[in-house]
Amino acid sequence: MTDITVLSLDAANSQDRSAFVDLGRRFSAQVPHFVPQMRSEQIELVHPDKNPFFQHADVQLFIAQRGGKPVGRISAHIDHLALTIPPEQGMGPGTGMFGYFDADDAEVAKALLAKAEEWLKAKGMTRVLGPISMSIWEEPGLLVRGQDHAPMIMMGQHPAEYADYITACGYEPVKRLDTYELDISCEFPPLVQRIVKSGERNPRIRVREVELDHYQREIEIILEILNDAWSDNWGFVPLTEAEVAHTGKKLRPLVHPELNRIAELDGEPVAFMLTLPDVNDLFAKTGGKLFPFGWLRTLRWLKKPRGAGMRVPLMGVRKRLHNSRLASQLAFMMISEIRASAAGKFESQRGEIGWILEDNQGMIAIADTIDSRINREYLIYGKQL
Repeated sequence: MTDITVLSLDAANSQDRSAFVDLGRRFSAQVPHFVPQMRSEQIELVHPDKNPFFQHADVQLFIAQRGGKPVGRISAHIDHLALTIPPEQGMGPGTGMFGYFDADDAEVAKALLAKAEEWLKAKGMTRVLGPISMSIWEEPGLLVRGQDHAPMIMMGQHPAEYADYITACGYEPVKRLDTYELDISCEFPPLVQRIVKSGERNPRIRVREVELDHYQREIEIILEILNDAWSDNWGFVPLTEAEVAHTGKKLRPLVHPELNRIAELDGEPVAFMLTLPDVNDLFAKTGGKLFPFGWLRTLRWLKKPRGAGMRVPLMGVRKRLHNSRLASQLAFMMISEIRASAAGKFESQRGEIGWILEDNQGMIAIADTIDSRINREYLIYGKQL
């Protein structure tokens, strides 16, 4: 590794941010089924003043050079909210992370991981998890199965050899996250239809569309339920008020009332399902660019993403209802209504649910019942420092 130099970058410096992001874009373009993303959005994710993750995290960016040429990148970060999570939930005291991992070869990977570990250890961390780029709510895990098709919105696409690079440096798999795909042009099995009809007859239950006229209120309801519903999950880190506001603003152009539901029990919001049209369908045609001609196609697509794939990145039921028949009934009711809207109004055929933790038996049971199947697997690795 004598000819490899790992340079520290300053995320607050615009030139350093651009170098870090542009190097990642160069690597992404070499991956099969690559879909170009909007550069401005990628810059914002590593901008301390624009990504509220930085308000509760320490972040260091690195680029590796060989012979003066960039050959890899990595981030090391400490999420101070994650440090407060009980260790049995995957995070906890002493847990640092790495993310935005790209490397030309195993030697570069070794140098990058060593540098990230050195930085984390100097700050008192005793354990490292990754890749997590950078918040657990953004792009967690390394794709280890499913490189044979393009990723959906907000999902990573990684070369198969990265897994070998990471494990060669002493890392072991800690948690698997799966996505499930299904044909949403078909009706759900009779069992699901019976469960849904039973719920529709229950006067205590109301499943409604998200109301765009009260968008901020709806986003706050959804993310408040999310923080409660997921609070015992592996890897959970609560979203802050700033992150809630930021997330709501970012998702607004993609939110169609017909594709998103809030379920109420006796008038109280107790469950939600968020569905996003796969903007990668659009980016594949525009090259991830708005100019010179992409803006018009983008506006048309956002208004009605006809035929787009649909991804359910988030859903949740209040914790007090977990392990009850009502929880699964509410889930099936929301899924059924959204499926009908996606297939009908938007003429969609393909849906995807995830990520789902490998041991989340409740969500796995729902995915199995609607005849979906695992199509992508992501791994989060860990190592003691």
